[in-house]
Amino acid sequence: MIRLFLSSTFTDMSSERKALLEKAFPEVLSFCRSLGLLFEVVDLRWGIRNNPFGDHEAPEISLQELHRCRRISAGPAFIALLGNRYGHRALPRLIPEKQFEVLLSKLSKDPEGVEQLQQWYLKDANAVPPAFVLQPVPTRFPHYGDLRPESRPQHDSSVLSWRSTEARLLQLLSSAAAAAEAAGDITAEQKQHFYASGTEQEFQQGLWSDGGDSSALLFLRETPRHRPKRLARFVDVAAGRPQDAEAQELLAGLKSRLLASWQQILNLHSVELVKGGVDPGRREHAQYLDRLCQQVVSQMKERIGAAAEKNNVEAGRRRRFWGSTEDEENRVAEEGRRHATSAALCTGLPGREGLLGRICLAMWESTGRRHGPLVVHGAAGMGKTTLLCKVAQEMQGVLDARGAVVIRLLAADHPQRPDLDRVLRGVCLQVSRACGLAPPPRPGAGTHLPRALRGLLEEVSQLGNTLLIVLDSLEQLADRRCAHGLRWLPADLPPNVHLLVSMDTDSEAFVSARLQTDTLDGFFEVERLSADEGERIVESYLRASQRTLTGEQKAAVLRSVEPTGCPLHLHLILSAARRWTSFSPRDQLQPGASTQEVMSQLLLRLEEKHGRELVGGALGYIALAREGLLEAELRDVMSLDDDVIREVYTHSLPPTPLLIRLPPLLWARLRWDLEDQLEERWTDGVAAIAFKSRRLFEAVTARYLTSERRGRSHRILAEYFLGRWSGKLKPAALPGLSLLLSDRKVPPQPLWFAPGLANVRKLQELPYQLLRAGLWEELQQEVIGSAEWLFCKIRVCGVSSLIEDLDQCSQYMDCPETGLVRDALVLIKPSLDFLDGHMDVSLFYYELLARLSSLGAAFPAVIGRLCSQCAEWFRTCPEPVLIPISSFLPQPGGALQHTLSALHGDVLCLDVSAALRLLVAGSEDGVVAVWSLVDKQLVHTLQGPTAAVLSVKVIDSSAHCLSLAADSSLRRWSLKSGQQLLCIQEAAPVDSAPSSVRLHLSEQLLFVYTRTQVKVWRADGAELHLSSRERASQVLGVLGDSVVCLLDLDRVRISDPVHGTETVTQLERSAGGLTPANSVALPKRGKVLMVSEEGFLYQICSTGKHSAAEFPLRPSFLSVTEDEGILLTGCDRTLSLFNINSDSVDRFLDLQHDDSVLSACVSSDRRHVASGAADQLIRIWSVTTGALLDALCGSDAPVTSVLFCDGFLVSASSAAACIRLWSLEYDARHRPAAHIPAGSAHVAITKDGDQVFYVRHQSQREVISWNSLTGSLVQRLPVSAEVCCLELAQSKRLLLCGLTSGTVLIYPLDLPQETLCIPPPESLSGVLCLAVSGPEKHVAVAYEDSVCLFEVTTRDSFPTVEGPLERLSLSLLHAPPSAMALLPDRRLLYGTGCGEVKLHHFGGGGGGDHDLQPHRSRVSCVTASNQGTHALVGSEDAVQRLWALNPPVLDHTMEYKGFFFEGVLSAAFSNSDRFVFTGSLDRTIKVWDVASGQLLYVQCVYSPAVRMVTFRKGFVALSQQGSVIREEFRCPDHISPDYNPLKHIKAHYRVTSRDKVQPSPQNSPQNSASDLRDFNPAQFNLNLDMFGDKPSSACIVL
Repeated sequence: MIRLFLSSTFTDMSSERKALLEKAFPEVLSFCRSLGLLFEVVDLRWGIRNNPFGDHEAPEISLQELHRCRRISAGPAFIALLGNRYGHRALPRLIPEKQFEVLLSKLSKDPEGVEQLQQWYLKDANAVPPAFVLQPVPTRFPHYGDLRPESRPQHDSSVLSWRSTEARLLQLLSSAAAAAEAAGDITAEQKQHFYASGTEQEFQQGLWSDGGDSSALLFLRETPRHRPKRLARFVDVAAGRPQDAEAQELLAGLKSRLLASWQQILNLHSVELVKGGVDPGRREHAQYLDRLCQQVVSQMKERIGAAAEKNNVEAGRRRRFWGSTEDEENRVAEEGRRHATSAALCTGLPGREGLLGRICLAMWESTGRRHGPLVVHGAAGMGKTTLLCKVAQEMQGVLDARGAVVIRLLAADHPQRPDLDRVLRGVCLQVSRACGLAPPPRPGAGTHLPRALRGLLEEVSQLGNTLLIVLDSLEQLADRRCAHGLRWLPADLPPNVHLLVSMDTDSEAFVSARLQTDTLDGFFEVERLSADEGERIVESYLRASQRTLTGEQKAAVLRSVEPTGCPLHLHLILSAARRWTSFSPRDQLQPGASTQEVMSQLLLRLEEKHGRELVGGALGYIALAREGLLEAELRDVMSLDDDVIREVYTHSLPPTPLLIRLPPLLWARLRWDLEDQLEERWTDGVAAIAFKSRRLFEAVTARYLTSERRGRSHRILAEYFLGRWSGKLKPAALPGLSLLLSDRKVPPQPLWFAPGLANVRKLQELPYQLLRAGLWEELQQEVIGSAEWLFCKIRVCGVSSLIEDLDQCSQYMDCPETGLVRDALVLIKPSLDFLDGHMDVSLFYYELLARLSSLGAAFPAVIGRLCSQCAEWFRTCPEPVLIPISSFLPQPGGALQHTLSALHGDVLCLDVSAALRLLVAGSEDGVVAVWSLVDKQLVHTLQGPTAAVLSVKVIDSSAHCLSLAADSSLRRWSLKSGQQLLCIQEAAPVDSAPSSVRLHLSEQLLFVYTRTQVKVWRADGAELHLSSRERASQVLGVLGDSVVCLLDLDRVRISDPVHGTETVTQLERSAGGLTPANSVALPKRGKVLMVSEEGFLYQICSTGKHSAAEFPLRPSFLSVTEDEGILLTGCDRTLSLFNINSDSVDRFLDLQHDDSVLSACVSSDRRHVASGAADQLIRIWSVTTGALLDALCGSDAPVTSVLFCDGFLVSASSAAACIRLWSLEYDARHRPAAHIPAGSAHVAITKDGDQVFYVRHQSQREVISWNSLTGSLVQRLPVSAEVCCLELAQSKRLLLCGLTSGTVLIYPLDLPQETLCIPPPESLSGVLCLAVSGPEKHVAVAYEDSVCLFEVTTRDSFPTVEGPLERLSLSLLHAPPSAMALLPDRRLLYGTGCGEVKLHHFGGGGGGDHDLQPHRSRVSCVTASNQGTHALVGSEDAVQRLWALNPPVLDHTMEYKGFFFEGVLSAAFSNSDRFVFTGSLDRTIKVWDVASGQLLYVQCVYSPAVRMVTFRKGFVALSQQGSVIREEFRCPDHISPDYNPLKHIKAHYRVTSRDKVQPSPQNSPQNSASDLRDFNPAQFNLNLDMFGDKPSSACIVL
């Protein structure tokens, strides 16, 4: 940040200051912005004709502002302009008592002068040491500051009188000081205090103090000929004389010092002044001003550039400038220092020693054992923050080098509430840095910050380090993701780790804290101040301020605070009392009786002194800013506020009517009076102004920010950050003037200051201000509908910040498009998190297009606009790019609302609690995860089981849950704390399957039962043993405390382990015995339903009564609704629903599916039934009519669990590690197009991508035709055996299906009722693969022992197949073909499972065969170019080869290595054969140049492309997930040599090419740029630096 103080006299340098403001400083601003630096100029002389205030504070304010500039500025901080005036010599406002008495003693011969000094200087005994204070001018001349027109005569008289008085007082003091110095009573420096002008004082501090400042700028203007009478405003004058000789002498002395000390920075100008001074209309004066501006610009650039370079060198690395992509580690370090500094400032007040001791004792006692956090609570303003800071200070004093204290004052960023994730992330990083541990992974999919924090604390404890984390004001957290519920707060801390938190007693956070603990041992209440503590605080505060109070004043302070006992109240009173003098009138000493009253008194005093509009405007804008305001921004915004400007210029005109701004001195004076109430918040190297106290924010909001004023102020802020008035004239209506069009001189607000340097302040503030100003159209255009804005915000502030902005927009705006854009970013967020936020612009625009393009037509205003911007960017991109033509990535909207993905293993079991609003899941890796259904955030990760979790069950009454794992352990967990409460080993057989073991909970007992055994425990873990003499053949279920078992072929036993009773019943219709197929318990009805293999349904009551009825189904699963009124059975592809009556079960609905039904549930209102199937679809049916209401796609795995809860449908799969939440009420326009099931065994796709053919399972005997445009099934094509492969003749529209029987079925797509058949060979071997030639005249069929060539012809407009024309016999000693391509000239190129590559010419004899260079693994892809001149051969390793086929020579060997070693699955040549596209198992699509073999582009598509065909200027591909990918490839004619295709992929590649000047035989060694002849991709290690050809800078494979 560059903050420059401009020093000059009031009048004689006004033209120079104006020229700098209009010409030089805007250019310097642009230069600073290009470096990522903020530029601000402080010119307190601008806009002020004279000093009408009369409080004598201006010189001190100027020096304070200069000091602030020198402290803040990272480069030059001072620029001095000196002409022919020495400047105004003001009277000192304060003179120490002893010095004043010395001066009076020197005036003993002038009693009148002594009396005059004593009248104007009064002793202030409250100062320490005492001092004499110059009284404000209006105390003697009341009309001095009265600028009203009707008081002009009195005002002029007062001004003249004061000038005369001031001159007399200055003469008295200066003469006395000279005498005192001569007598040795004061020093020369003290004497100079009575002689120096304000300008020289600024020069002294800006140039000579603290060792001098060589980066300052100094400009001296000399006038060759003096004409005092005509140029009075350019020289110092004295009353009755043309010029002040003493001032001229002092000026000459100052110039001599400057020449002697600062020759190296001095810029000397000789200017002949004319009447009126410097006139820009005169050529020589205009040239002078131009030279001055050029010198300022060039020297400022030089100094700023040197300062920036110095900072880089000192940092030892490239500095992260303001506006660049955020360096998280540096940001956290800066944040930690800021909070630590704030904490240090809070420890000065005494008191609370007893409570402090109790807290420290509690921490000491818990050091060596596990314990909970300590909670400090109390009413607002009671000093909780100060107490916590004192504890932190005490700990820092006793900790050794291995100890650390991390503190966060969460109320420090008011009015904004900190985000929980950001706080936890910052704490984790600071702890890991302080303790030398690896930082936790960046937040993203699978990263849970509370869990990361708990793990980090355990690591710290194991190292033996002592750690204290202090979190103050938890109630100030943003209430997102249930932050105030405190589920994220570690409830069980390891030894040596302490957590100290504070909160208001009346807050939701405190209620949550109380509910999560059973004891009050860790709670400490901060109570009211005692009288003694209050008095000690008063003494301490005054001593630190070098002030005191009279007895009466001190009593008034203590009397006012006694009723409240509030430290904040006392602090506010003392803040005002430190300005009281010992002679202050009694009527001014009325401290407010409450905090609110004190705040009101403060604001009223400020209004009386500065004006209501100025005070309300300045404080209101600070309150309304999202992240505070920079001082330059605040002055700019107030300059745009017509109400403020109108008040400022009520009684005077602006210096230049065409340039109207707020005089900087007015704000500086206000800030001087608000010194105790404002603070600087440093973020990313810039300082923003904000309130110290939340109470001041509340008082300002209540007093000034009415609804109308708030909206207008938000609008002004929004227009400022839009840059609407930059370089434009804004209307202004000033008193006594007609409407003016004036320049407010506000800077432009571009989104980017320079490449890679963004306008951070605009990113932070503009969305917030536009939303609250109600400028929704601008919000949609500039923010939501701007692709550049979205990208910029993500790069600089992070995707979470952008999502938060859009969340707020959705709350206020009726704009569904906002929600869709927000949801799209949520879908993109995992990729951004994986890339650490460093997503390239092309990758981001690609993601937007691939997710939103199908919604553009329905939502043109925002989404259509975004897609157009992305497409336009791609069209003008100077680098190769792939452009999505249609949506193929998961799009926003639709039924899918949330994907919960914190688990690493597949989800095996689910349970929900509607009362607790929690979702519990058990995973294959032994983890139990708990999510909140309120905010969909992970609450706990319960770890303990060493094998898969088979079952989970929530206990609502106690907020506990049970988990049963395959390691035979049964555990009870607390859902409040996440702690394990009970563990029972050997509860079930080891390595049980989820379907074979069940968990049941009654009011008293825990049951775990399998098919053959039951174990029972009491709630405390004590096991009960069943005392039955007969072993059960099968356990059917548990009813209450009774176990229902099948003893033998026809008897049922019902036993009660508590009372030891049992009942045995003979079943009906079981004379021949029965075999149970499935059973389900109905505890509420007291019965068990059992289905037998013999076709009967038994209802067995707990009393022993039973009934049987025929039941033709053999269900794979049975389940009942929560009210036990409906029975659901799944049998293959049918879901059946039965009404459960008292004595019968009646089927009323059969729901047919396309694949096996795996799960089902009914909504609580019995209106809907949801079913999950193996085809990865969730179907929603009407219970009443059986109609299919919806089919939800997007599960990407067979759906093995579904349930309704909390307005959502929850689904999971035992083959996926995530849980999905669906809403059944959504806009149908957002519904994503359905796609074929993921992982289909065989697929084929038409050239336009409109039709897809697939075989779902390898064993499935049908081919399904799917319309990708409508997302619907078109036709089922039955086949006679299992399908081995599918191939399409695109032009002739023939679908070829190779079967395991050796038959090839050919379906004419235009004649769906007809089928052609190629019979199996004599060997009856199965078909391995098929290939169609480019002109589609021939088809090659590969069997295990041969390859046959067939001809495709047409007879009577009907396709026919002739042949086989020729047969290629294959040796059984070699691997069979795995992939092949048939060339137009009947040559066959094929690869085998062991990597061999062969070229055979049908009809060419043996001489036409070639053995080409083999691969080291199975050949997975062989693709010929459209003209048959080239072919690409890819294998399962990292190598693919591009062959020229006429003659066959190897052109290029392309080796690609990323995180995955899998090779190419599919490929297609472009229409022109210039490029080849490849789809790989690393989930990317790559584009290669055929001529050079070079890699042109890599794009992650999140799923391997298993089929590709050429389409227009690109290709159509089918992903393994079943989506159709349509993309266009654009490549410029000339590509920059610096272009890196791996800029956003972590991978390396290299290409070995033959020398085409002298074509070499196919088997000769290939010439290559790097020696890779012995290259073996299977021997790659993980050292990615071994490749130097194409380094990757932002390298990740998704």
